Amino acid sequence: MTMSKTRSEGSLPVVSLPLPVDVTAPAVARQAVRATLASLGFDDLAADDVLLATSELVTNAFEHGEKPDKLEVEYADGRLTLRVFDSGTNRPRLKEPSPMAARSRGLQLVHALSEDWGHELCAGGKYVWAVFSLHRTEAAG
Repeated sequence: MTMSKTRSEGSLPVVSLPLPVDVTAPAVARQAVRATLASLGFDDLAADDVLLATSELVTNAFEHGEKPDKLEVEYADGRLTLRVFDSGTNRPRLKEPSPMAARSRGLQLVHALSEDWGHELCAGGKYVWAVFSLHRTEAAG
């Protein structure tokens, strides 16, 4: 899979990556986001929350029968936005997980780690997005 810069919005172009429709999608997405953050000059510590949220968003798209289609990453004005597209129209819901449940914490994590998150319907399905405040150092660009 190769990333492509699809359009300019704000200060840096959107990076778009088609995702595989199998269990490798979260790992492929994490690798792409890690490379994008490194190219923007962010260190691993700044990337940790974004990478965990990436895994959760892609896993949710995969596990809920609405296979992930595409990942977009955009950085502008100190805000990084992730978008995970899938072909489903079921709206994601923030559930209160049971202490005994082994699952159902993905969106809770995204909610806790991101500045904001939500979803939008679009042609062919929907996308779930999450926004993070990340500020680059002067040395990084």
